[in-house]
Amino acid sequence: MELVLRAVGIYFVLILLFRLLGNRSMSDLSAFDFILFLIVSEAIQNALVDDDKSVVMGMAVILTFVMLDLGLSILKRRYRFVEKIAEGVPVVLVDHGKLVEDHLRKSRITNSDILQAARASQGLECLGQIKYAVLETTGNISIIPMEPDIEALLDRRIAAALSRMGSAKGDAGG
Repeated sequence: MELVLRAVGIYFVLILLFRLLGNRSMSDLSAFDFILFLIVSEAIQNALVDDDKSVVMGMAVILTFVMLDLGLSILKRRYRFVEKIAEGVPVVLVDHGKLVEDHLRKSRITNSDILQAARASQGLECLGQIKYAVLETTGNISIIPMEPDIEALLDRRIAAALSRMGSAKGDAGG
C-alpha cells in the first residue's frame, strides 16, 4: 500500500511540475532539458522502489501509473475544468502581427520561436504576415497567416493588366 501512495504522490507532483514548466513538445527540449528528465526519472525510480527491485514491485508501480492516467483521462473528459488544469489552454502569442508580450513572457516563448514556426509551417518571413500565432496545449505553435487585402490585390492585378495592355498597344502600333 505504501508503494501505491508513493506512486500517487509522485504522479501528481510530476503533473504539477510539467504544468509549471510550460507547454513544450519533446522535439523542443534542449539538451539540458533532456538530461534533466533523465535525472528526474532516475530519482523517481529510486523514490518509488527504494531497495526492493523485484519484478512484482515494478509491475505494481507501472499498474498504479496506468490506472492514475486512465482515471485522469476520464475526469478530463467529464469535467472541462480538470482538462484545463491538467492540459492548459491554447495561448495567443501574436495578434494581427503584434506580439502579445505578456503571453510570450509567461510561456517562455521568443520572437525567434514564432518566426521559426512561421517559416516552417507557412513560409512566412515576418510578424506582419502573421494574423495569429497560437501556442497549442501540445507545445506546438500554430500559425494563421494574414489574409491579403483583397481589394488592394485586385487593384494591383488590374493595374498590371492595364499596363500590359498599354505596352502591347504601343508595341503593335510602333
